[in-house]
Amino acid sequence: MLILDEAVGGQARLTEEGYLEGVPELVAEIAGSSAAIDMGTKRHVCRRNGVPEYIVWQSYENQLEWFVLTDGEYQVLPPDADGIIRSQVFPGLWLAVEALLNNQMSRVLEVLQAGLQAEDHALFVKQLLQKNEDSCD
Repeated sequence: MLILDEAVGGQARLTEEGYLEGVPELVAEIAGSSAAIDMGTKRHVCRRNGVPEYIVWQSYENQLEWFVLTDGEYQVLPPDADGIIRSQVFPGLWLAVEALLNNQMSRVLEVLQAGLQAEDHALFVKQLLQKNEDSCD
């Protein structure tokens, strides 16, 4: 899972004991034999609790689905023409789906690095830093 700090608008936090309270901004599951649970019950729980993005990698089926919460329902976030899914919550978080499914990890990392160097990621980081400074004042 990925969470944003509460100081910058995040919905979740870690307690002193290390437990998660609230709603993470992104939840990712790797589903083997539990695919039915991850695609059913867990997805429903994430939707009901308002998790903005939910990813399920069904390893046995060699399939990955990235869902975005839109008007209270999950919609599949499709790859673009280059086969890359771009997070709507975390600008710069890019995933080369076919490369991942075909175990081409150097390509997966190359695309991730490109996302982290993209202008929208730099703007996202700048906005987070500004929100953090504003919350400290």
